[in-house]
Amino acid sequence: MKSFSNTRLILLHPSLTKHNPTPISPNRLCVLAFISFFAFAFLLTLLSGRETPPRPPNPFPSPLTPIPSSGPAPYLFDALIHYAAQSTAGLMPDRDLRSIAQLLRHRAPCNLLIFGLGPESLLWRALNHGGRTVFIDENQYYIAHYEERNPGLEGYDVAYTTKVSELKELLAEVRVLIRSECRPVQNLLFSDCRLGINDLPNHIYDVAWDVIVVDGPRGYSPESPGRMSSIYTAAVLARSRAEGETDVLVHDYEREVERVCSGEFLCRENLVGADGQLAHFLIRGGEAARKDDFCFNRTATAALAL
Repeated sequence: MKSFSNTRLILLHPSLTKHNPTPISPNRLCVLAFISFFAFAFLLTLLSGRETPPRPPNPFPSPLTPIPSSGPAPYLFDALIHYAAQSTAGLMPDRDLRSIAQLLRHRAPCNLLIFGLGPESLLWRALNHGGRTVFIDENQYYIAHYEERNPGLEGYDVAYTTKVSELKELLAEVRVLIRSECRPVQNLLFSDCRLGINDLPNHIYDVAWDVIVVDGPRGYSPESPGRMSSIYTAAVLARSRAEGETDVLVHDYEREVERVCSGEFLCRENLVGADGQLAHFLIRGGEAARKDDFCFNRTATAALAL
C-alpha cells in the first residue's frame, strides 16, 4: 500500500492582484451617444407613424348635438302644410295657403311681415323658422292673447283710421301728394300721408322685409277698416329698402279695395301671378325703385284695376 506522506497538494486560486480597467476613449463615447440618439429617434418615428383605425360612425347621434338648420326640414315643411290644410277653422282656402307656403319654402329664413293675425299665423311663423316674423293687427287684445299663449311671438297693434267707403277719396288724395307726403320711397315714421302707417315701433321701418303678406285689416263692410293703408305701407316699405326685392302677397284680391289698391301701389308690371284669392307682386327696392311714382306703366295699372 502506497503511503501519502510525500504527496504535495497544489491549490489553484484567482489572482488577488487588482487590475485597473482600460479607460474608454472620448471618440468611443461620441459614437455610442450618436447611435443611441438615432435609435431613439427611429423608435419615436415608428410609434408616431402608426395610424389609429377610424371609428365607425355613430348611427345614433347624441340628442345634445346641435343640428344646423336654416328652416324646417322638407318633410316637416310638408307635414305642417298637410295638417294645416286639413283644418277648416277659419283658414284661408287651401290653394292660397299652399301658394304662400311655397313662397316661404323658397325664401325662409327671411324677414316676414304680416298684416293680420289669424288661424294661419302660427303656421307662417313655423315655416319661417330661423327668420324674423312680425304680425300687425288692429286688435291689441288679440295680439296680447297670441303673445301670451305663444312666447316669442312678435306682434304690434295699429289703429287704422280709414274705411272701405273712403277708397276713392283716399286714392285721389294720394295722387295729388305722390311727390311729397305720399311719395313711393320714404321713411313712413315721419310721413303725414293718410294711408301711411307711421305709429309702429321705429325699428320696423329699418328692416329690409323679404316677404310681406297683406291679410288685414278685415275690410268686410263699408264702415270697417279697409286694406288701403296696409297695401300702401307694404308698397313703400318694399321700395324704400336699400337694395333687393320684396315679395308682396295680397289676400282677398277679388275684392275691390284689394284689387284697386294693388294696381295703384304695387302695379301691373310687378304682378307675378294671381291665383284664387291671392295675388303675388315682386317689388324692387333701391336704385330700381321709381321715386316720383309707384308705377312705370300707368296704362297697365289702370287695366289691372278694372
